[in-house]
Amino acid sequence: MKTETLQLEQKGWVPNNPRLPVLIYRGAVEAEGKKAAETFETRFADHGWPPQWRGSVYDYDHYHSTTHEALGVFAGSATLRLGGPDGELVDVIAGDALVLPVGTGHSCAHASGDFAVVGAYPEGSEWDICTEAPSEEAFQRMRDLPPPARDPVTGGAVFPRTGEAP
Repeated sequence: MKTETLQLEQKGWVPNNPRLPVLIYRGAVEAEGKKAAETFETRFADHGWPPQWRGSVYDYDHYHSTTHEALGVFAGSATLRLGGPDGELVDVIAGDALVLPVGTGHSCAHASGDFAVVGAYPEGSEWDICTEAPSEEAFQRMRDLPPPARDPVTGGAVFPRTGEAP
């Protein structure tokens, strides 16, 4: 498994998260399809990130102001846009996983017909969908949200707290 990081600053209406990087795990699981979905779900749950859905990534830019998000690609391939409308294009394939810190803009720019992911969030959190600039209250909520206790892919520490809040 190879790990990549992507540090995103605020871009337009998308806050992103300048203090916490996006984590991209290449080849996090070796299976594809149903077996990969089940492997991601088990691993995420074992590390305190209960899986909540299977599906695709929305084709419009959005972010979550209430929680961090883990995505496990279990089928197909896609180009995801991370960071908002003018964000970074990142290609993903079955077996890859991403950890998106609170405030990270994301959307699906292009995908194969079979592209599918498992979505998970830290235990006890609820997710929202934001498509416009955050209010001061939302900014404060994102600033106050601590890093999760464990990485959903490795189970180790995740997101060392550095830099400024969004």
